[in-house]
Amino acid sequence: MNTQLTVWDHMSAAPHRSLFLAGALQGVLTLLWWVFDLTGRYAIAGSMTTWSIAPTWAHAFLMIYGFFPFFILGFLFTTYPNWMNGEKVKPREYMTTCLLMTIGIMLFYAGLCVDKTLITAGVAIMLAGWSIAVFVLFRILLNTPDQDKRHAKVTSIALFMGWLGVAAYLLWLMTENSAALNFSRAAGIWFFLLPIVLTVSHRMIPFFSSRVLDNYVMVRPFWMLWLMLACIVAHGGLQWLEMTAYQWMADFPLALCALYLSYRWGFLRSFSVSLLAVLHFSFLWLGLSMTLYAVQSLVYMLSGNLLFGLAPLHALAIGFFASMVLAMASRVTIGHSGRPLELDHTTWLLFLGFQSAAVLRILADLIPAMAPMLYVAAGLAWLGCFVLWAAKYAPIYWRQRVDGKPG
Repeated sequence: MNTQLTVWDHMSAAPHRSLFLAGALQGVLTLLWWVFDLTGRYAIAGSMTTWSIAPTWAHAFLMIYGFFPFFILGFLFTTYPNWMNGEKVKPREYMTTCLLMTIGIMLFYAGLCVDKTLITAGVAIMLAGWSIAVFVLFRILLNTPDQDKRHAKVTSIALFMGWLGVAAYLLWLMTENSAALNFSRAAGIWFFLLPIVLTVSHRMIPFFSSRVLDNYVMVRPFWMLWLMLACIVAHGGLQWLEMTAYQWMADFPLALCALYLSYRWGFLRSFSVSLLAVLHFSFLWLGLSMTLYAVQSLVYMLSGNLLFGLAPLHALAIGFFASMVLAMASRVTIGHSGRPLELDHTTWLLFLGFQSAAVLRILADLIPAMAPMLYVAAGLAWLGCFVLWAAKYAPIYWRQRVDGKPG
């Protein structure tokens, strides 16, 4: 058997392999492009580059829909059959999803440099790959016997909302309809990413904690999950309608619930096991970011000043979403490659270093005079950590499991 075939066989042996590899590379590429744009825009290095669409909207799409979904789909393709004892996802289904989404992303980058038409084609191809994923996961959800499917139902609906967000972005590219762009931005954060990452955290963090902490009482209140999801949808709707002054009414309850769960799930106890601590540390960012959102909204209602700028968004997107992706992807990769479920010292340091990207990006909005340098510093912190993380974990995806087992 030739080497190329062997590499393909390994990459297609499990759903997470190809999708996590594409996500790792995209985590590097999207920040490489963004740092290049920022350094030119602020005359730190080089000169300003003209792109075929506004770089802010390109950055938003590449992060929300072009980075996180690779990890989310790799995770859901793996866990859905396990959660519901359902049919395994077929290699042709997850590999086709990955290839279409990867081709779409590459066309997106090419289109930024060449022509908007290529971006439009790229997003359309990504949407086709996403459509396969939605079909496959809904098929598993609907065809498995009656059981507790609450977490799976929420993640399925959120995944479909993400599909609608990509479709809205495609509509904006074709028509320049600002309402479509606004919906895509709101849906990506509040109707897609946050519901999925929260729901997966609600299911997995107490479960993982119960497996390694002595005398652990598993707390998983569904009424609180429903309340938090309602607050998330309310915030997203208010943001879509540009009613910032009223968001605090949804944000304060959401922040309190998140901070309460951090406490009840054993945030401090988790630091005895670093593989668990990265999950708890990531989740803490949800409570902190929603507190920033709540205070910002309340101050805006009382004074008309938009305190903190985009700091709450980046506390959520980098602190919670990206940190949780790094934590979950590390755990899944370690566990599904036949290695002992332990987080090595290098990955722990990379995770802690990655937190500096969130802190630096938050400081950029709190210290406007230093914003350009802090923007670039935050980008470089992300880029450096992801390059090292990808260099460590990417080869695992095209190699055989160390225990010789399939998958």
